[in-house]
Amino acid sequence: MLPFVAGRADPAPPKNLSRNFTLDRSKTMSEPVIAQKSPFPVTVEAGKTYFWCACGKSASQPFCDGSHKGSEFAPIAFTAEKAEQVFFCGCKHSGNRPLCDGSHKRL
Repeated sequence: MLPFVAGRADPAPPKNLSRNFTLDRSKTMSEPVIAQKSPFPVTVEAGKTYFWCACGKSASQPFCDGSHKGSEFAPIAFTAEKAEQVFFCGCKHSGNRPLCDGSHKRL
């Protein structure tokens, strides 16, 4: 939201928008779909890059299948440093994206 300045009106929406369009400054980003309220354990390969679904709509959880197209979401790249089991976030609310940080416990 823009700071209030006395005597200054909010900027007008771009001219190419419909006259019936109303800017909603209260929302900056949509919420992702919660795929599940637990992490996805995945055994990763060293040096391989994985693309984690950030929108929650992918049918290939926890990985992206392109379901985010047309939204503000984009997949997050994760390159494995070594072969091991990692826990990809399933709730899409982790502060350590793409890995789980336990945020699902607060949802």
